Amino acid sequence: MEKRQLGQSSLHVYPITFGGNVFGWTADEAMSFKLLDAFVAAGFNFIDTADAYSRWHPGNKGGESETIIGNWLRVRGNRDKVIIASKLGIEIIPGKQGLSRKYMMRAVEDSLRRLRTDYIDLYQSHRDDPDTPIEETLSAYGDLIKQGKVREIGASNFSASRLADSLKLSKERGLPRYQSLQPQYSLVERAEFEGPLEDLCLKEKIGVIGYYSLASGFLTGKYRSKADAEGRARASRVTKYLTDYGFGVIAALEDVAKRYSARPVQIAVAWLIARPSVTAPIVSATDLDQLAEVLRSAEIKLDAAAIEQIDAASKPR
Repeated sequence: MEKRQLGQSSLHVYPITFGGNVFGWTADEAMSFKLLDAFVAAGFNFIDTADAYSRWHPGNKGGESETIIGNWLRVRGNRDKVIIASKLGIEIIPGKQGLSRKYMMRAVEDSLRRLRTDYIDLYQSHRDDPDTPIEETLSAYGDLIKQGKVREIGASNFSASRLADSLKLSKERGLPRYQSLQPQYSLVERAEFEGPLEDLCLKEKIGVIGYYSLASGFLTGKYRSKADAEGRARASRVTKYLTDYGFGVIAALEDVAKRYSARPVQIAVAWLIARPSVTAPIVSATDLDQLAEVLRSAEIKLDAAAIEQIDAASKPR
């Protein structure tokens, strides 16, 4: 594998990002350690998390994912071997949210403490904050970079217009620049990213690390009916894809997979990796077999015919 530069930043990552949203949710600390060990042992280095992960799970308060990653970093002593990305801005408890300078200065300290590190490689705005001036947010990031607490910054869930405004202000005022974007992006969720947002990322050389790359597991091909999704942690997110369109995408993936002696899930990720705008799609796994399977996606180089077939089946409707 070759490392890819994330945008125009100082960060160079391998073409798959591990999504830490499962830590403290569908993977306990012991399994999380095993998954992280296997991910790094396979040659990868980019781990994404957020301060809000995984507050949605009953009994959690937020920060569980960062805490598990921090414990792993302490035990393994390998901080310099991995690129850690985290995010802030989504509400953890009432009053703790947004991208104001005051909140950012508090949030970064909480994340650094949980991650047991002195710096975050990529610190991302989890979502836009229309109530805070863009300049205030970017200026605060600038101070965090000067303090050595943050290396590079990124955006998540931004519209094309707001990302463009941020990039323009960075250039005009000499402020830090968003080097990456984290949008929802998969074969069955193309419309939101493709178009003005993707065009802007290509034009401005913004690295893309899309989330829900496997559509909450639908693109693995294991969901064929609502009954298959019942009792699953991501059931509510999967059922909307159980349509003729969704199954058409699966059929195309299965057809291409046969030609490559691969699995549909691997083809789905390989398609993302081959996309010119994408740096390293985010994938998650909750056991070692799942992880090993999806990581093999990085070894698959799809030809033009395969990409065209998948494009046609997954074209937004």
